[in-house]
Amino acid sequence: MALDLGALLKKSIQLDQSISDQKSLYMKKELAIQNAYVSLDVELAEIANTAEWFKIWKENRGKKATEGKTHRQTLLEEYVDALDFYLLVAAKQTWSHLIVIDPADLTELSQNSPDKNMDQHYLVMKEQLFDSHFNHRQESFRHSWRLFLKWGLVDFKFTQDEIQNAYLKKNQINYDRQNNGY
Repeated sequence: MALDLGALLKKSIQLDQSISDQKSLYMKKELAIQNAYVSLDVELAEIANTAEWFKIWKENRGKKATEGKTHRQTLLEEYVDALDFYLLVAAKQTWSHLIVIDPADLTELSQNSPDKNMDQHYLVMKEQLFDSHFNHRQESFRHSWRLFLKWGLVDFKFTQDEIQNAYLKKNQINYDRQNNGY
């Protein structure tokens, strides 16, 4: 199964609407966009914190895995959490057209070389993300999004199938959480 970003975008929008309806969370558009950006920023930091590439002083990098999971599975869970917020930001900004990338482009993106400087990759990804927010630049969001996809497919070596399946699993967990008073 290839990564179907259009289908994941729809699932993200549906989950957000379901949570908003169930919890009566209605915000002005500007505040909802800000909240989605902050959530995405936190999730990106959680990926960095889980991967620990920046802890150059540490001999064995990588946070302890979630109980019952490998470190790679834990990192993938964090990755799809951030993926969901990229999708949500795009939806709230009405930039959904920037999310959907055809299979050939995804394959080409996944054939890039791994980054030698993950710090720089991370900082540029976030700088572009913040530029998209503060300066309302779709091109900056597109660039950040593509860096994020490359990060997962190349630098973390997740397959499209792994990302798709992990996202779908997490989406169901999020619905289950809502049904159980999360």
